[in-house]
Amino acid sequence: MKVAVQQEDLQLLAKTLQEQLLVEVSSAEVFEVKCAVNKDGLMVLTQHESDVIVDAQIIFAVIEEVLQSVTPHRDRQVQCFLRVFGEQLPYAKCFLALKQRGGWGNEVAEEAEEEYFSPLSSSALTYSPSLDEAEEEEPFDPFADAPNFPTSKPGFQIKPILLGVALVGIVVLGGGAYLLTRPCVMSECKEIQSAEQLKTKSPQLMRRAKSEKELVAIQQRLAAASAALNVIPGWSPRYQESEELKASLSGRSEKINQVVKALQTGSLATQKVQTPASSLEELQARQHLWRQAIAPLETISSSSELYGLVQGKLLNYRVRLHAVNQQIFIEEKWLKKLTAAKAVASAAENRETTAKSLNDWQKVQSTWLVAINALNSIPLTSSGYQEAAKLLIDYRPKLVAARDRATKEQLAAKTYQQAVSAANQGKIYQQQNQWQAAATYWDQALQTAKKVSQDTLYYTQAQSLIEPYSIALKQAQEKLQVVSSFQQTRTDLDKTCINGIRICTFSIDNAGIIVRLTPEYDQIRQNNLANPYSENSSTAIDITNHLQILREALAVIGENANLPIFLYDSQGQVIYTRTLGG
Repeated sequence: MKVAVQQEDLQLLAKTLQEQLLVEVSSAEVFEVKCAVNKDGLMVLTQHESDVIVDAQIIFAVIEEVLQSVTPHRDRQVQCFLRVFGEQLPYAKCFLALKQRGGWGNEVAEEAEEEYFSPLSSSALTYSPSLDEAEEEEPFDPFADAPNFPTSKPGFQIKPILLGVALVGIVVLGGGAYLLTRPCVMSECKEIQSAEQLKTKSPQLMRRAKSEKELVAIQQRLAAASAALNVIPGWSPRYQESEELKASLSGRSEKINQVVKALQTGSLATQKVQTPASSLEELQARQHLWRQAIAPLETISSSSELYGLVQGKLLNYRVRLHAVNQQIFIEEKWLKKLTAAKAVASAAENRETTAKSLNDWQKVQSTWLVAINALNSIPLTSSGYQEAAKLLIDYRPKLVAARDRATKEQLAAKTYQQAVSAANQGKIYQQQNQWQAAATYWDQALQTAKKVSQDTLYYTQAQSLIEPYSIALKQAQEKLQVVSSFQQTRTDLDKTCINGIRICTFSIDNAGIIVRLTPEYDQIRQNNLANPYSENSSTAIDITNHLQILREALAVIGENANLPIFLYDSQGQVIYTRTLGG
């Protein structure tokens, strides 16, 4: 009798809720409301056609408003569901906690509870949706026996106090038969049937899956079927069977989850590679993603239902990983070159501070050139390109400075060597008494030494050559002057010693000028002295006068040469002597 009363109360409440939805919601004429109870309290199901757009929040708000207006003096829990006609599972649900309210309604509700409550009264309809859509038998539905009500606008309003009494009866009468009406205790076990069917079908579904989305849908069905088995109590004779089914479904769900996560990681990695990496770290992060995607897929054996889907993805992922590995290899090569270039530049700077020779500065120049060439080789696609470009701006002027200094040092070294070479040549000519050539080379050596640039390493060495080269030049010039004087003296003596016949011969050295009369001239002179009054007396006079003229001419020549004159006859007897200052 109490169960019959409960059914009447559920029908009353369902009718009230449906009529209120018709009033509050514009599209509610296509809604259907059913009510049921379980151990947790009241359940309200609202159904509609699949082409109707529903705002679940508004529907649940209307239901809450109606139930709150008739709630009893105790707090109650109500579960609300939204479902499409023909579907087994609801797509939305909410839990309402109805709070007690005061006033006259509470007094009536309390009287109703006293009437309906008894320690052993019980009645329960358990809602437990099945997941398998292909089940041939009619699925178990806690709302199946609830009547359908016409969807026309209500012609009358049920009084809240009557509805409150009905609600009390629904909740009170639902608890008495709880233990006996739990799933798989006394009634048929739809949950296990659905789970077994999905267990049988899931391998085929997994083999047919072509995408991550399809796998997720299968996984959700497995999870829902497994969750549905949780309502089977421990005292059910089929409890152990349900636990085994849950373990089996969970295992398949976990295997799918493993693949889904790998595919999601692969999708993320695919998105990342759409844009160029800006650093080595970013490439390494992409490498890590591909490895995360590949590792779980490699554990899928050829006997697995997911093998077909996995192999296609695995091949693609490995190709992508190989490409990233190549990018990392190339990027590391350029970054190593960048690091090496900076190290070489540092070595160049150190050599600059210690350079003490042309060879040192040439090494500085070549070192800067190696660093700059390395930086120039780094391509625009490398993450090190920007840094390399900045370093080139800094290094290029230093290379130019090093090249200029090396060139200047090279020129200074060449100039210095030219000065030394000219001096050596001057020494050779000096030793050969070729004073004109000696003076020329000593002058060249001196002038070249003076040309060595002051800001070079050879400057000090060149300066040390100037004084000795100047002295050598002066000596050569003095010797040249003497030689030049001797040459003039010889010319004058040649003219003096020849007058129709060779009158005399001569020799010149630093000691003086020695003139000797020729035997021919001396014979003429002797003959004239022996016969002064002969027919040729006029010749004697001429000879005597000529000898006097010769002495005077030699005196002038000796004075010009600043050398003493010694005149001898052909026998070696002194005829005339003129000393310096005499």
